[in-house]
Amino acid sequence: MPRAGTALGDAIVAVISRVPATREAPLADPDARVRELSRQAARRAALVSGGLALPPGPLGVLTLVPDLLAIWRIQAQLVADIAGARGRSGSLTREQMLYCLFRHAASQLLRDVVVRAGERAIVHRLTVGAIQSIAARLGVSLSQQLIAKSASRWVPGLGAAAVAAYAWWDTERVARAADELFASDLVLEPAPSDTPAPPVEETARGRRLRAASSGAAS
Repeated sequence: MPRAGTALGDAIVAVISRVPATREAPLADPDARVRELSRQAARRAALVSGGLALPPGPLGVLTLVPDLLAIWRIQAQLVADIAGARGRSGSLTREQMLYCLFRHAASQLLRDVVVRAGERAIVHRLTVGAIQSIAARLGVSLSQQLIAKSASRWVPGLGAAAVAAYAWWDTERVARAADELFASDLVLEPAPSDTPAPPVEETARGRRLRAASSGAAS
């Protein structure tokens, strides 16, 4: 389990270390465009995930890391595009990306990253160490969830469909988190003084994962 959690934690750092650019222009009424972006990304994620197979046990999770990284990159682009449509791309930070991608999967771990105060959403900036610590804990939590879901992938005729359906649902939750966040009155805290400029430093495994996933995500 520790090895699988570490691999997923490295993958999370690889995703949020570089916030993707967007070509989406700010819109006066972005709701329809946001829904369209969500559907497009969910379809892409489902197509990528439909062919995945997870062998049972913690080591089986390791076989999925490059493919999960590709799906997370699709979702990260979705977050950036929604930010663009909402006119928030210029202030999109790695903390917001982390929150949008994983709030629905591990809300307790991210409860202090974005704090709601009425119509405002206060985004707390994190040190590199804090981001790596959260990513490590997310990796452990996600690896446990993946192992718990692995049985469905061995049902003939249902495994691929179930995985694709979950990726679609998961991407829609990412879109919902992003849209709710960027529709709010955002307040960005100043970056901590000990935080170097992005990107976040990656481990050697994280760099290899990023290189391996570049083709799969395209």
